[in-house]
Amino acid sequence: MKLFYILFVSILIQSCSFDNKTGIWKNENSITKKENKALKDFKSISLLDQSLEKTIPIEKNYKFRLKPASNNFNWNDIYYDQSNNLKNFKYSENYELFFKSKKISRNELNKFTLFESNNIITTDYKGNLIVFSISEDKIISKYNFYKKRYKKIKKELNIIVEKNIIYISDNLGFLYSYNYKTNKILWAKKYEVAFTSNLKIFKNKIITTNQNNYLFYFDKYSGEILTTIPTEETVIKNNFKNNLSQNGNLTFYINTFGSLYAINNDTMNLVWFLNLNKSIDINPSNLFNGNQIVVNKNHLVISSNQNTHIINQKTGRILYKKNFASNPNIRPIILNDHLFTITKKNFLTAVNLKTGKTIYSYNLNSRIAEYLKIKKKEAGFKDLMIINDQIMIFLQNSFIILLKINGEIEYVRKLPTYIKTSPMVIDKSLIFLDKKNKITILD
Repeated sequence: MKLFYILFVSILIQSCSFDNKTGIWKNENSITKKENKALKDFKSISLLDQSLEKTIPIEKNYKFRLKPASNNFNWNDIYYDQSNNLKNFKYSENYELFFKSKKISRNELNKFTLFESNNIITTDYKGNLIVFSISEDKIISKYNFYKKRYKKIKKELNIIVEKNIIYISDNLGFLYSYNYKTNKILWAKKYEVAFTSNLKIFKNKIITTNQNNYLFYFDKYSGEILTTIPTEETVIKNNFKNNLSQNGNLTFYINTFGSLYAINNDTMNLVWFLNLNKSIDINPSNLFNGNQIVVNKNHLVISSNQNTHIINQKTGRILYKKNFASNPNIRPIILNDHLFTITKKNFLTAVNLKTGKTIYSYNLNSRIAEYLKIKKKEAGFKDLMIINDQIMIFLQNSFIILLKINGEIEYVRKLPTYIKTSPMVIDKSLIFLDKKNKITILD
């Protein structure tokens, strides 16, 4: 036993403190007692869970052409920009704790945050709209629109910000705008049916949808309806939320039935549509389930239940259909005609959008185990970004994996605090809220 203990310690040191209980795997019991509550009931990957996906190694001389990483200063849309597509961000990669606020809310926070003019904007499920100033290190605005009769109802707020004005829709059917500099509601409307999609802005228009799969164009200055576009209404609901993306004067809309629409924002008329659902039988097993629409140049990418579709955004023609589905909780990224995504089966996959060829596909759990020289289990993946020409993957338990653009792991690292919200990269810093609802900035 003594010899075994010495050998174990030796391996532990050589592996940079990583072993089979590093805490990197999903639901794994951690060495530290503090993490035990969140990492209980581990289950190994079942050998019976066979996937159609397979490992595809990258060709030896394949070259990715990337635009240089650029600095970013605002995050006005929950999915970053109109196209829902992240860019190649500059980040310091120091991972040092630069700033931590006091707790900004006692309630559960929304997954997404915004950033404008050095202010972080977030919401909680009590309906509070919270604006925190980084430079002043305090909440500069906290507003709750809802009366006492809505007090016990969980509010799901969809937000977007433009020039100090936050536009909000919710699951109660309200749509309103709020100036966080003057702390005033500019207008508010009640439309009865719950709004379920993200918000987009085009010139003087706000664009969103409701749970009945109606697409709306509203006047940005009054909240009045400019036009309504009904699509297939479904009685049975699932967890997928309608999703909007934009490119130029086109808005792309995927509804819970799996129909994808392109609408001209100037005329508010339909340009094209197609259905990505395999079945027209509307029952819980056939309802559409995918992730965010991502657009770049002439390519539109959307995953359905089993496939990923690469579509010509001008004509609606399906260019390629890949036999994998992206993880519905992690948006794909298009970078210089290359698609990077994490699939439902936890494969990191890169596709050339011009040719439709899969450049590589690697099982992330296998890659992690090989890199750390430990037994393969299952990790929980939270988010995907491109940082300094490299791929950064956020795990659900505060670990990050940095990979070269070719899919080779550079390092695995544990961050100094747990990431609860979707992270943002602002001015070479990583910003998120932790599990104690404190704003954290890593420099």
